[in-house]
Amino acid sequence: MATALFFHAHPDDECILTGGTMAQLAAAGHRVVLVCATRGEHGEVAPGFLAEGETLGERRVEELRASARVLGVSRLEFLGYRDSGMMGTPTNEAAECFWQADLDQAAARLAAILEEESPSVLVVYDDHGGYGHPDHIQVHRVGVRAGKLAGIESVYEATIDRDRVAQLIRAAQEAGVMQSEDMPDFDDDPDFGVPGSAVTTRIDVADHVAAKRQAMRCHRSQISDDAFWLTMPDDQFQMAFSEEAYIHRGAPPGATEANLGLAFA
Repeated sequence: MATALFFHAHPDDECILTGGTMAQLAAAGHRVVLVCATRGEHGEVAPGFLAEGETLGERRVEELRASARVLGVSRLEFLGYRDSGMMGTPTNEAAECFWQADLDQAAARLAAILEEESPSVLVVYDDHGGYGHPDHIQVHRVGVRAGKLAGIESVYEATIDRDRVAQLIRAAQEAGVMQSEDMPDFDDDPDFGVPGSAVTTRIDVADHVAAKRQAMRCHRSQISDDAFWLTMPDDQFQMAFSEEAYIHRGAPPGATEANLGLAFA
């Protein structure tokens, strides 16, 4: 049994980006540790969704705990920073937000957990956080620095294969599931994902897609029951989410891997 530590920005990021991998590792008997930088206080929530006196941060903590149970997480920790909100908003300037965190101090907090757990693998985000969110970018910066402080040799960056996403969207268009005007123009959004050629590690999580979807359902404040992802037919959801992509830091050019380097029974 080995330990893999996943470092995420907000509750729900864990299941969207890496839920299949986490469930797969846990099912194989490995210890899965989840560290979340913030409580996602600035997510969008429908009016009347929260109970009287309840904050969004409080609700999202409970949602993450439920998701962690579904995915087989052995330990869940919060790094203690506040959600920074989307890039370019006033919340980016709050002294307590993750975007404003001192890099060395934040890395030291994460490194302390890494030293306690001694994971074989650390998972962070790619250098632009998948789509340019300030907290996601900071997960990369802090995670990489913490990994160096704790001497973690195997570091993977969770990412989005933009070529695969474009292919899936085209298939959805042809099937009449998505209209052409709904298709994003990746040329106008260079911060979305990475080219497929940049991906070193593609993990087949087809056997754990059901757990990934169940974990998504735990985050009802952010992913409503009528959300596109949750109303997709099972076969389309299976196709869309059966693979998770990573960049193995330090891997040689042209590397192709099928797992995070941990053994499976």
